[in-house]
Parts: sequence; C-alpha cells; structure tokens
Amino acid sequence: MKKNKNDSEFEPIPKSIINIAWILVLGAIMPLLDSTMINIAIKSLSSGFSSGLDLIQWVITGYVLSMAISVPLVGWAVQRYNGKWLMIGANIVFLVTSIASGLSWSIGSLIVFRIVQGASAGFIMTLVTTLCVAVAGGDRMGRMMSTVGIPMVLGPILGPVIGAVILQFLSWRYIFFVNVPIGIIAIILMVLKLPDFTPVNVKAKFDFIGIILLGGSSASLIYGISKAAKSATFNNGTTIGFVVAGIVILAVYMIYAAIKKEQAILPLHLFQMKNFSAVMAGLFLAGIATNGPMLLLPLFFQNIKGFSVLNTGLILIPQGIGMLVARPLVGRLTDKAGARYVVLVSLILAIVGTIPFVFFDETSSLIVVSIVLTIRGMGIGGVTIPMMTDAYTGMEKQEIAQASVGTRIMQNIGGAFGSAVLATVVSLWIQGKVPTIPLMTTAYHNGFMLALVLSFVLFIPTLFLTNKISKK
Repeated sequence: MKKNKNDSEFEPIPKSIINIAWILVLGAIMPLLDSTMINIAIKSLSSGFSSGLDLIQWVITGYVLSMAISVPLVGWAVQRYNGKWLMIGANIVFLVTSIASGLSWSIGSLIVFRIVQGASAGFIMTLVTTLCVAVAGGDRMGRMMSTVGIPMVLGPILGPVIGAVILQFLSWRYIFFVNVPIGIIAIILMVLKLPDFTPVNVKAKFDFIGIILLGGSSASLIYGISKAAKSATFNNGTTIGFVVAGIVILAVYMIYAAIKKEQAILPLHLFQMKNFSAVMAGLFLAGIATNGPMLLLPLFFQNIKGFSVLNTGLILIPQGIGMLVARPLVGRLTDKAGARYVVLVSLILAIVGTIPFVFFDETSSLIVVSIVLTIRGMGIGGVTIPMMTDAYTGMEKQEIAQASVGTRIMQNIGGAFGSAVLATVVSLWIQGKVPTIPLMTTAYHNGFMLALVLSFVLFIPTLFLTNKISKK
C-alpha cells in the first residue's frame, strides 16, 4: 500500500532520538528541582547562617539573575561550538557548584556559588530546547518538546515534596547534595551516548553589545518585578527604577538589532513570523494566567487549609499527574494538527480547573480539590509545550538557537511577572487588616480571578498560532 504523505506524523520517533531527548532531560532535572527546593529552605538558611531574610533572598535572586543574563550568551555559543560539549560543560559546572553550595561556610560563599550555578542553569535549560529541536526535525517537534517538558512538570511538583522531606530529616545542605548522583549519571551518559551537534555557524561573531543589552534588560526587569513580589506593591521606587531601566535597555536593544539585522543575537526579523510573535506574547501571558497560580496554590493550602509544607506538596501531586497524562497526547496532536487548537482546548481545561478556586474555602472537600487540580494540570500541560513547539515552526537551522534565546527570556520574565502580580493582588487585599481566614480566602479568590481574566486574554495570541488542519 502506498504511504500517505502525512503518515510520517504517526510514525514512532526512532529510539535513538528518544534516547537523546531523555539524556538531555536528565541534565535539566537538576536545575529545576534545585530551584523549587531552595524556596522552602529560606528559613533554614536564615537560622543556619544567622542572617536576615533580605540577605538570604540573594541565594535565590542571584541565581535567577545570573540565569537570565547567561541565556543570550548561549544563543551565540551553540551556533559556534559543539552543543554536546557545551551541555556537558554546563552540567559539570552545575554539579561542582552544587557540591560547593552544600559545603558553603558563609552566606557570602553560598551566594557566590549560586550565582555561578545560575549561569550554568541558564546554559542547560536553553541548550535542552535548542538541541532537542535540532535533532527532532519538523514533524516530531511536538512529541520531542513534550519530552523536554517533563522536568518543567516534575520540578514544581516534586521539588517542594523532596525539599520538605530533606529539611525534616536531614540538613539543608542535602538540598544541594541530592544533585550529585543525578549529575554524575547525566554527565556519564552525555559523554558516552550524546552525538556531536555540528555548529550551524562557526563564524558567528560574538555579539558583545547585543548580549549585554539583552541580558541586562531581562535581568533588570526580573529583579524589579521580583522586588515588587516581595514588597507586594509596584509603587516601590526600586521596583519602578529597575523595571523602567529594563524597558529602556530593551528599547536600545531593538534599535541595535534593527541595525545589526541577522547578526543580532535575537534578530527582529523573527517577529515578522506571526506564529513566533504570538508565542512570545502567549508565553508572557501564560506566566501570569497559568504559572502565576502555581505560587498561590501552595499558599492557599498552607494559610487557608492549614497544611504543612509536606502535605501541601502531596495535595499538589494530582496537578502533576494531570500534566503527565496530557503530555504525550499534547505532543502527538501538536505534530498532527499544529499548536492552535491544542492550546485552545488546553486553555479551556485550565480555565475549568481554575474557576473552582475562586470559590474554594477551608471547608472544601479534598477529593473535589484533587479532581479539579487534575483537570487543571491537564490544561496547563497543554498550553506551554505547543507554544514552545510552534516558536520553531518555519525556522532555518541557524535561527533555532536565536529563537530559543527569545522564548527562554520571555518565559523567565513572564513567570516572574505572574508571581509578582498575583502576590501583589493578594497582599494588597490583606494589607492593613486583621488577617482572618475569611479575609485571606477572599484575597486568594481575587488572585485566582485575575489569573482567570488573563487566561481569557490568552485566547487572542492563541488564534495566531499554526493550524495544520486547514493546510491539509
């Protein structure tokens, strides 16, 4: 029988390519678990080093800013050097700084190690996407991206649970030491099993000005937004100053990129593709609409339901299960039908799974909550992955790394902005009042309501994503 030209969409991905994806994903598990576990260790670090929370917060802030600054550098490096050894090098640095962080003798040394660790994490997370897209090919990107998305699913779900267990039975130092076996296995497999990734442009010039501008802009925006989240207001002078500086630097970069054209680290001509522009807008909105509630959910269960950190992590597992269940179907449907309808359906599920949280209170049934979280997980699991896949649709090989820079930066900024906005909404409602359970419940309801409103706004860029059905 003659094969239909679209049959390749249904053929299984070769085992060799799947193995490459899993090895790359193994390397990405370290930074994602690490970033979620450290959040619940802040109090332990404060008491362990006898330092104030403002200084301890730099253990997280330094990591995030360093990660943001390193992303544009990856876009240049992966064009010029073998991606295999860049990935191995980044994992070695992350592993070494994990050990060093666990052995830290002062808060200053820990912050320094975390800054270096953040830079290597920026390399790892950007390289995972870039290399997987390079090896997958156009007809397999959805399924490959769904594999790449596994650590992004598991990190926020398992990280707090593992971190809570470690803090309950061991020292905070083991939050970093837990990376050691994962890192060693990942590095060995990369050395033995990863193929060489031929650089697409060995003559790519080091765009120093572009990298500084783009890295500085994203770092300034993220720092300003993070300050807003901590102070629960966007009226803070420091917040406004850094956000404005970030916007100005970004404007300067756009002028610079318009002059440099294709030689810029993130060329502006990529935005002429409507699906890429839609993805960039969608990733920013998704940071508020779908990822923002990830901040509110643990706080809701701890402050309203009275759960411990460990029990909070356990009750969130159904959301992770929903994301994992949806993952393979989402990848397959994205390859077959394009991103548009997959994201539309997923967004509807995410909305259905978020609406009840506008009404849940301390008496709500945990069974009902678990069912709703599962539905929500299935929804949000199908929003980001198809968007990330669609960002590379129609791209030339040399544009893949450049597109990865853009999507990674937008994810970082969108995630920070989402957390800050929703935290501000909740805090402003409580500010100056006695924090009773009914009052805090209403505050969280307001936060979830804002997430819902922005979820509906997310429908707009979704309509401009790729639709393969109409082309058949």
